[in-house]
Order: sequence, then structure tokens, then C-alpha cells
Amino acid sequence: MQYTSHYESPIGGITLASNGEALTGLWFDGQKYFALYLDHEHEEKELPVFELAKKWLDIYFSGKEPDFKVPMYFTGSKFQNEVWEILSSIPYGQTMTYGEIAKIIAKRRGLSRMSAQAVGGAVGRNEISVIVPCHRVVGSNGSLTGYAGGIDKKIWLLEHEGAAMDGLFRPKHSTAP
Repeated sequence: MQYTSHYESPIGGITLASNGEALTGLWFDGQKYFALYLDHEHEEKELPVFELAKKWLDIYFSGKEPDFKVPMYFTGSKFQNEVWEILSSIPYGQTMTYGEIAKIIAKRRGLSRMSAQAVGGAVGRNEISVIVPCHRVVGSNGSLTGYAGGIDKKIWLLEHEGAAMDGLFRPKHSTAP
């Protein structure tokens, strides 16, 4: 059984999901791929993991970096999980490119190269937004493309964290809403 809860952030409503022990989803309401891995039948219920996630979000949205981790369970493919683990290692207020993530995966797997586009597909399907900071991933040319929650939210989150925004730009065309 999966469970859900709701959180109201300064930039919109957030739906959280859990398997009862760990966080399995965190989506801005209405975002692309919203609740992609959430069972059709689920129950709204307050759980200790939701309390912890909401505490993490309260600290984050107050302008501070949370100093604890929320238990998470990734339900994507092996490749997606590998990408999401790398996302989790991007420091607060910093960015990384899709190409840099692809190079890390290629090195781990002993490959000469890995597709940055494949990485982009996995980043876009990150099921635990904000806590797994996919908003910190940018194009190699500085494009702020590809945030499932929307480019405005991506910009807000990066500015909120004090990320260096010079050289970053809003794309003319984006796959995100």
C-alpha cells in the first residue's frame, strides 16, 4: 500500500508519497510526470516519514540547508536510480551539467561515453523532487532546460539556494511545463 500527504510550499502545493517507511515520491502538484510511480489506489495518511520530510522542507524553504536525510526508496529503473543517487550528491547551491553526470556514470561502468540525453530523461523522471535536487542540473551551455516542475520553479529554487546564476539562461523552447 502507498500513502500520500500534502505540503504547501512558497512556490506551490506538493504531494508526498510513501511505502509506509520511506519517501517514494515528492512532486509539485500538476508537474510533468506527476505521481508517475504512485499506485492508482493509495491512502492519504500522516506517517512519521511525512513528518520528517515536511520538517526537511520547512528548513529548506526557510532558506537553510537541512542537516539530515529523509529515508527514500527509489522505484525507477537501475539506470534512473543511479542518476538519482548522483543528483543527491550535488551540493546545495551548486549546479552540475547533464554531461558531467553522464561522464560519472560512464566512468563507473567502464565506458568511453554515456549519453547526456539518457541522463536528461532520467533526471526529468526524478520522483523525489527538491530533496533529490534535479533542479541543480543544467545544460552544458548554461540552459536551465528540463525541469518537470517548470522553469520558473527551477529558477526560484536555484536563486533560493544562492546558486551562481551568471551564465545560466531560460531556454526559448523547453520540454518542461
